Amino acid sequence: MEFHKSEAHLDGPLFKNALQTVEEAAKLINCDPNVLERLKKPRRCVTVSIPVRMDDYSVKVFTGYRVQYNATLGPYKGGIRYHQNVDLPEVVGLAALMTFKNSVLGLPLGGAKGGVCVDPNTISRTEKQNLTRRYASEISAFVGPTKDIPAPDVGTDPQTMAWFMDTYSQEQGGYAQPGVVTGKPVEIGGSLGRNHATGLGVVYTAEKSFEKMGMKMAGSTIAIQGFGNVGSFAALFAHQRGAKIIAISDVSGAIFNGDGLNIPEIIEFIKTNKVLKGYTKAQPLTNEELLTLKCDALFPCALEGQIDVHNAENVKAKIIVEGANGPVSVNATKILHKRGVFIAPDVIANGGGVIVSYFEWVQDIMSLFWDEEEVNNRLKTIIHRAFDVGFKFHQEKNVDMRSAAMAVSVQRLEKAMLLRGLYPR
Repeated sequence: MEFHKSEAHLDGPLFKNALQTVEEAAKLINCDPNVLERLKKPRRCVTVSIPVRMDDYSVKVFTGYRVQYNATLGPYKGGIRYHQNVDLPEVVGLAALMTFKNSVLGLPLGGAKGGVCVDPNTISRTEKQNLTRRYASEISAFVGPTKDIPAPDVGTDPQTMAWFMDTYSQEQGGYAQPGVVTGKPVEIGGSLGRNHATGLGVVYTAEKSFEKMGMKMAGSTIAIQGFGNVGSFAALFAHQRGAKIIAISDVSGAIFNGDGLNIPEIIEFIKTNKVLKGYTKAQPLTNEELLTLKCDALFPCALEGQIDVHNAENVKAKIIVEGANGPVSVNATKILHKRGVFIAPDVIANGGGVIVSYFEWVQDIMSLFWDEEEVNNRLKTIIHRAFDVGFKFHQEKNVDMRSAAMAVSVQRLEKAMLLRGLYPR
């Protein structure tokens, strides 16, 4: 798709890839062309300058963004990332993906994303707080518990959300308004179960995938790429359910043990040593070898584009559960689908984080909080329901699960947009 020079903010690879998937899904459901046209453009893109007093008393001006893509189904929802490569086209693409993820999960939320172009590792805690508070102030007119609810993403964390919430609260009356953001510390309105939610959602999705393939998780062999928040919790929960985790990886490399890795022991090892390198009860292997290991299931929980047309033919896993965003390319998905590999797509599989963010928002609005067991059970109900709806479409239309999930998402948005109509007429 070609864009006019005035639409440079739409000319990013992430957004173009999302549009390709949306257009293919639209054909599957014979989507109304007027609805499709509206779904191809974000509703609002906000760019702000963020002047910050640095520790040496100089003033540095950073650039921040908030993209509100679509609010047909409810208030905008999406994370804020701090990264040196953040730009408007990337944020547009991420906001679009949030729109379709929230739709397929059946959440009453729209899609948004935010970011600041900064390397968070090069600024002090004080500078990060100053940056966050000024960014929150600059976009405060566009966010709020009933408008747009940000959350943590790459380079941000619960503390960032606490500063954001406090700034918004001070400027909007001076009293606590915890519903403005999710991913906060529990002490100021955060939800129990939020920290492990994405990893647990991956395992809930994997359980359904095993079931549909006539297999069981207990006794299965699983390889997991990435051992950050998502991968480590996915490994732990799968291990607790009797799966044999035969390989894992992080930035320092990958390790393998055909008899199964002791995941609780490795988690403790990383707490002390920070990385996997140096763990002696396993043999090293390359990232490429991990992705092509013979195993029942592969959980790519690291970066996007890890499985593409160059290595898709070599993947030996029977099931792939996408813990990361876009770890399997669209073209690789087609190759794997033809080979009979079942792929549980990211819009469902890694939806645990936004599902429990939704729970946190609901709890904040009600001022009534749930225990961890209730959070986990509600998460399981929603992610299983989304999986079942996608799987039914997958079977009826004989398409891969990624296409099925996106078709379900677009169909829900189409129905809602047609019912609401166009304002003004």
